[in-house]
Amino acid sequence: MGVDYYNILKVPKTFTDEELKKSYKKLAMKWHPDKTTSSDDSKFKQISEAYYVLSDPKKRQIYDLYGEDGLKSGQFDDLHDVDEELKKSYKKLAMKWHPDKTTSSDDSKFKQISEAYYVLSDPKKRQIYDLYGEDGLKSGQFDDLHDVGSKRKMQISRIVLDDSGKPGTLEEILPIHIKPGWKKGTKITFPEKGNQEPGAAPGDLIFVVDEKPHDTFKRDGNDLVFTKRITLLEALTGKTLKVTTLDGRLLIIPLTDIIKPGHEEVIQNEGMPISKEPGKKGNLRIKIDIKFPSRLTGDQKSDLKRVLGGGSRVDD
Repeated sequence: MGVDYYNILKVPKTFTDEELKKSYKKLAMKWHPDKTTSSDDSKFKQISEAYYVLSDPKKRQIYDLYGEDGLKSGQFDDLHDVDEELKKSYKKLAMKWHPDKTTSSDDSKFKQISEAYYVLSDPKKRQIYDLYGEDGLKSGQFDDLHDVGSKRKMQISRIVLDDSGKPGTLEEILPIHIKPGWKKGTKITFPEKGNQEPGAAPGDLIFVVDEKPHDTFKRDGNDLVFTKRITLLEALTGKTLKVTTLDGRLLIIPLTDIIKPGHEEVIQNEGMPISKEPGKKGNLRIKIDIKFPSRLTGDQKSDLKRVLGGGSRVDD
């Protein structure tokens, strides 16, 4: 693969945006030419290059698939090229190993090729495979709760009675299917999968859904909420917000009206899925926090009065 960008920035392949930014900032400050006595700035350049690649989803995907050489070759500047390369290779191998093209009755090679294409042609499946391998992909535990729900497997150990009434331990693996949009506190019940006592039927086993806090968004019912800070100038003259959704899409949200303190921008149907209404979602609510200047010079005050008409008085 050549240069290991993950190692350079000291981040795992499962890093969050916040972890990447934090690590980059720390290393960049440490190795900045202004902070070191050495005239060699190669370390700083490496750190900057690693961040440039890993902070860009397209460049990172190309790097993960084809390494530093593939990224710098320019051959895959567009992910469309990556997809075309994949399709070309699949078509060639599928034709070669198709059961109709071989004399062997063993079609395992063709099935392998088809399965590989099925995974690599799906960005979400490919990312899970790159990070966690075949076992992680097939376990289903890394599916996205926001879009497609999640499938988990839980190994349990419970007490059961044999025919003579003697207690023993039974281990089982239970599949847990979490539907998109389920809220914290939702209960999943497995009847008679609990412990068993003499003279009684086995109890029920109940799992309770919990939610892991997100770095950016907070959940409020079916809505997703986050706070965006803008300057007073932006509040008066306009601002374009860029928001990356939970499923990786980029929303461009122009603020063209004058924004007042306490303003909340609402984007319809960009919240959490509503579990009882398939296909529907809550809203994305952006709370705008306006940063006021801590002080103004006399000239700045005069300019504001002139522009805003400070000569008139507004009574309460």
